[in-house]
Amino acid sequence: MILSLAICTCFTLGPIEEKPEFESPIPLIYDTDMGNDVDDGFALGVIHALQSRGECELLAVTVSKDHELAAPFVDLLNTYYGRGDIPVGVVRDGVTPEKGKFLGLADDKIDGVYRYPHDLVSGEDAPEATALLRQTLAGQDDNSVAIAQVGFSTNLARLLDTESDEHSPLNGHDLVKQKVKYLSVMAGAFEPFQEKPHREYNVVMDIPAAQRLAKDWPTAIIYSGFEVGIKTRLPKEGIRDDFRYDPNHPMSAAYRLYNADYRDQPSWDLTSILWAVRSTRGYFGLSENGLVSYDDEGYTNWTPSSSGHHLYLTVDDKQIERVKEVLIALASEPPHKPTNH
Repeated sequence: MILSLAICTCFTLGPIEEKPEFESPIPLIYDTDMGNDVDDGFALGVIHALQSRGECELLAVTVSKDHELAAPFVDLLNTYYGRGDIPVGVVRDGVTPEKGKFLGLADDKIDGVYRYPHDLVSGEDAPEATALLRQTLAGQDDNSVAIAQVGFSTNLARLLDTESDEHSPLNGHDLVKQKVKYLSVMAGAFEPFQEKPHREYNVVMDIPAAQRLAKDWPTAIIYSGFEVGIKTRLPKEGIRDDFRYDPNHPMSAAYRLYNADYRDQPSWDLTSILWAVRSTRGYFGLSENGLVSYDDEGYTNWTPSSSGHHLYLTVDDKQIERVKEVLIALASEPPHKPTNH
């Protein structure tokens, strides 16, 4: 059952209101398992394009993949887009410690100089993710921050368990409740895949954290399920051609390392960013209100409930084409260069 945005978002934790013209950029935190798939990098490119358009402000990035080069790769991309001062936090004792196929770009040097400039050399030099999350949230207005989580739920589940500190007298749960407007999550599967229920990767890799987040996160959660990213794949022609303004674009390099031959790329993580920043544009439909839970094998359970504060994204045939077009355009938008007046 698909309801209108106005109906679906009128839950007790506060409606997601249509943005008036010239509203301030949305304060955004990006939580990513950068390094496991290249969609995380493309999604970060989308964020930078939207920030250059004045639609969001990336406050911080937290990494849920536990490899020392994951955070430097984030810093590499932020630096490429002219925002190398954005703080990056990392998980400790997390999952997926493997290097992956493209994180080595953050350690790639030519004559002793980084091929892609960045200041953060190792995740060991970055702050712990929950500490950075607390510091960042404490400095924002109440009910203002959008969080996009496109990896494991490790960092945000741990945030709920934090105690008061020098940044806020509130515990993690209450700090989230006070500062976060909504959480946009790429996780779960709300339709069968190849005629079978699907155990989605971001859930399966840290099932207890995904369960905790779904059960205890105190604000609205909007889920983009596995099926949405599959239906809205980035066209290979766009990935091949639309970054040609820079033959050495770091995302082109990362994509070539991840995929030996160009092919359409599922847009899983990008969809959560698009909804988080442009929720009123009609790119997606929304389910009725309900509650998400996960069983101990990582399968997604959905329970419709008029008082539930969870929703999930849907796409029809017309929306699929719109989403694919806008995502490849935003992901490949050149870095913003301020003009002189």
